Amino acid sequence: MDSLQNILLGHSRKREEPPEIAIIKDYAFDVFQENVQVMVREKDITITCPSAAMAGALRMHTTALRKACDTHKRLVFRIG
Repeated sequence: MDSLQNILLGHSRKREEPPEIAIIKDYAFDVFQENVQVMVREKDITITCPSAAMAGALRMHTTALRKACDTHKRLVFRIG
């Protein structure tokens, strides 16, 4: 049984992020030199871009992103 201190500090379990997050972040930085935020849900992957221009440019690379992630989830682009 985990102690209360371990639970509160998060030492008992480390959350692993899905591989799609790292793949998309690396792709955006390698191609556009911009950081994006990525959230993976059951049916879609939401990519939040810092500008509309970045979102539009990244949208043109949707096919390459899906192949890199090896997924059929819907890609949603947000500006924020």
